[in-house]
Amino acid sequence: MKEFVAFPKMPRMFRECIITEKIDGTNACVCITEDGQFLTGSRSRWITPQDDNFGFAGWAEAHRDELMQLGPGTHFGEWWGSGIQRGYGLTNGEKRWSLFNVARWCLPGQEPKRIATADPRIEKYQQRLPSCCGLVPILYQGLFDTARVYEALKELQMGGSHARVGFMRPEGIICYHVAGNFGFKATIEKDQEHKSA
Repeated sequence: MKEFVAFPKMPRMFRECIITEKIDGTNACVCITEDGQFLTGSRSRWITPQDDNFGFAGWAEAHRDELMQLGPGTHFGEWWGSGIQRGYGLTNGEKRWSLFNVARWCLPGQEPKRIATADPRIEKYQQRLPSCCGLVPILYQGLFDTARVYEALKELQMGGSHARVGFMRPEGIICYHVAGNFGFKATIEKDQEHKSA
């Protein structure tokens, strides 16, 4: 007899979401294994300082001691700045790495916030990032509402980037639905066009 496949549970739509600025750079990650291996990657492959992606592996190697503080896991972010996509007005080779997981991390000098857990009796708090890292800017956090998505896009369009204040051509937003554990992106320009690869 064929094995029964249950219909998957669906998350409720009107639950917490986090809307962040979508920075136009290149995807980059640092992977730290349980046994202390240190790896760097792009969106689709492992990279090294000898086979790099816009200098991220070289930068990560130079900041290895700090980045090891991230602890075991694969840590994804956007590598952006001088010479990468929009550049955001950064010059002289200046680049930045902004991590995506804004729920887990806070910036150095910020007070860690409590992270919501399934059991409210369990207290879990954000960790501080090493000083060489940043976070993608949070534009809204609260119940999912399409009006908030449009407001965040309009805010960027009218006021410019939050990642690089004064840069007036931000790319768009990412809306991460916490209960569904997935994200959607919306861009200010050409959102209706399909982007290959």
